[in-house]
Amino acid sequence: MQLPILKEEAIFIADAHYPHHGDEFLQLLRDIKTGVLNPTQIFLMGDIFDLLFGYNSYIQRFSSEAIELLDTISQDIETIYLEGNHDFCLKDIFKHIDIYPQSQQPVYFAMGDKVVALSHGDKFNTPLGYKIYSKLLRNRYTLKLLQPFEKMIIDSRMHKLSSKSICHEFVGFEDKVERIMRYYPKADMVIEGHFHQAKQLGSYISLPSLACQKQIAVVKNSDIVFEDI
Repeated sequence: MQLPILKEEAIFIADAHYPHHGDEFLQLLRDIKTGVLNPTQIFLMGDIFDLLFGYNSYIQRFSSEAIELLDTISQDIETIYLEGNHDFCLKDIFKHIDIYPQSQQPVYFAMGDKVVALSHGDKFNTPLGYKIYSKLLRNRYTLKLLQPFEKMIIDSRMHKLSSKSICHEFVGFEDKVERIMRYYPKADMVIEGHFHQAKQLGSYISLPSLACQKQIAVVKNSDIVFEDI
């Protein structure tokens, strides 16, 4: 089966954690909408929002402008969203974006002669307890069951997230990457977010966090480069 193409000047945005960690993501979307930036594709690599999920209208109030901008942009520019652990069940929200939940990751693309695997980064080499928790939380039936308590739960969670420190050096990251790469035997390159590290270790790319490093990644000459915004 022929893989979809990862195009030159495609951009990767990861771990913006909007709205609590700066306005860089919102400004980036405004620049794309007005033509200041002209990416060929937009890859949203998860945890773009600090908390956003479907089957719930209340949570959308915290990020309404960004949601509207994404909806507008995605009608003109191919936009691919790999759900993270802070944003999930998004097909209910974004009608014009290709959404890939964790269960459908990694997603494979061709970049030149390379097979590139894309994933948010929290699927492989994670504890069993986290796997169970993630499966339950990302279930539409769970979210619907919680609807009677949604305002109380969301307000409490958003308050905690607003003061959470998210930018840290990952000690022992090289060993973590070595274990993760065992799950990608057929990929020439692996691109993940989640860890906020902005590092390339061999054929593994840990994307910069927009919230932490204030960078995005761009496809240039069949390679991935990090750029300041």
